[in-house]
Amino acid sequence: MSSFFSATDTDLTTDRLILRPWTSGEVTAVLDGARLAHWAQDFPAEGDHVIAGLFAEHPAWLGEYGHRQIIERDGGLVVGSIGLFWPPNDGTLEIGYGIVTSRRGRSYAPEATRALTKFAFTAPGVHTIYANVELSNPPSIRVLEKAGFQRSHTDTEQNTARFALNATRPAHQ
Repeated sequence: MSSFFSATDTDLTTDRLILRPWTSGEVTAVLDGARLAHWAQDFPAEGDHVIAGLFAEHPAWLGEYGHRQIIERDGGLVVGSIGLFWPPNDGTLEIGYGIVTSRRGRSYAPEATRALTKFAFTAPGVHTIYANVELSNPPSIRVLEKAGFQRSHTDTEQNTARFALNATRPAHQ
């Protein structure tokens, strides 16, 4: 799989995915429990509800470097979401992602993570992208490793690890 993407307006496109910013209508639909025709049957997941609920408190998360829906290019269904927790803190940004159960195991999460990370490095002053993951979640650890992130810290009290990628060390191609 290629890690190259093209940005059209604010969409990021990979080999199999489109990463498109949330619209206000989609946020409202998630919060109201509505179902939209272009969503996979099991979208939104629990994490999508949580993130949508935080958009009012964090409007920058809906900006150019914010949160996006993960859409299959074949069929156009929304199958997850991914986002950067904007603004950066001393040049670092946190990334989070989730793929609905019905689409897991297709390497969508690493593909989306590579694309959004590469795009994040185009933001002024951003030099590190990181994710915190529970050690009890090996699939998420594999996503980060496949996307080129390396473990930078382990918090045994919280049972979490931080994975990071620096702009000087590009993600896997």
